[in-house]
Amino acid sequence: MAMPECSEKLSHGEPTFFVRKKVFAMFANNHHDDGHVAIWIPAAPGVQGALIKAAPETFFRPPYVGVRGWVGIELEAISDEELASYIREAWQMLAPKRLKATRDAKVV
Repeated sequence: MAMPECSEKLSHGEPTFFVRKKVFAMFANNHHDDGHVAIWIPAAPGVQGALIKAAPETFFRPPYVGVRGWVGIELEAISDEELASYIREAWQMLAPKRLKATRDAKVV
């Protein structure tokens, strides 16, 4: 929620995070009894497969959005700092250019 223009609302029964009207992170609590307590985020082309190959205990291909390159991240298998970094990257992928420029100007 620290990212500019973020909002949270329930979607499919789980907390989902938006930048304006675009989803950049979804919480999944044992979705359809799949055993994962995770965050689903979009990933750049090619990143999903590389992450899953490098750390299959941490990353997985989530249902529905996995075909579009999204990646699931097991919450018990990742540090808060690393998770925050992935969430910031997801926000950056979907935030409008002007909004990213505003955020970047504040960070400097």
